[in-house]
Amino acid sequence: MTDFELDPTLERDSFPVAEIGLTEVRLLNDSRFPWLILVPRRTGVTEVHELTPLDQTMLTFETAQIAEALKDFTGADKINVAALGNQVPQLHVHVIARFKTDPAWPGPVWCAGDAEPYKNGSAKAFIERFSSTF
Repeated sequence: MTDFELDPTLERDSFPVAEIGLTEVRLLNDSRFPWLILVPRRTGVTEVHELTPLDQTMLTFETAQIAEALKDFTGADKINVAALGNQVPQLHVHVIARFKTDPAWPGPVWCAGDAEPYKNGSAKAFIERFSSTF
């Protein structure tokens, strides 16, 4: 067992979805985009190359698994995958369903207006429906 702790910003700005293998899967609290975040449950890791080779493989596999499930679930036109870490140093991977009709298309989602938090239990409903797909 590790003494893994989720970065406070990720905890504040997202909802838990599931724990799979290596990662904790979370839903970003921005209803404009179906936006998941995968956080490897490893202490002190800020970069992919800091993971063991096995953990790197697991992260790649789990990212692809979640990306495929999110595309199937949402019918997205495109899935964006990114690991930036400029504002939150804890290693995390963004998996975002994009649509030609979304407010940021075709540009990046970052800095594309203000987040619109989920309301009236819609995050919980999304999580319950999505969790049943994988």
